[in-house]
Amino acid sequence: MYAPIFKIASASPGVQAALGVEPTRLYPFGEAPEGVALPYAVWQGIGGAPENYLGQRPDMDQFALQVDVYGATAESVRQVGAALRNAIELHAHITRWGGERKDATTGRYRLTFDVDWHVER
Repeated sequence: MYAPIFKIASASPGVQAALGVEPTRLYPFGEAPEGVALPYAVWQGIGGAPENYLGQRPDMDQFALQVDVYGATAESVRQVGAALRNAIELHAHITRWGGERKDATTGRYRLTFDVDWHVER
């Protein structure tokens, strides 16, 4: 009933190298622990819908996710973004590159992108 982003990403050697193992620093939005090591990534649902049919129940759900990567340097967020892209693109479609920025208050760099994931029920 949910997109398997953590299962897929955390199994990728590239993501493991970039975000660690046990824990893999990839969290649902709002769940990253205070003081988490950089870089880390979060995801959140931003939309979706069942694949509806006349005369039968949906057999698939579509989920739209936003992924945000945070780090101490632009290079670190780009490396994590590339590792996540490489893991995710084998299972879903990246639909938007949302850009990069540096937060003036925290000094953290951020990269964002959106993913559409189709999940069989």
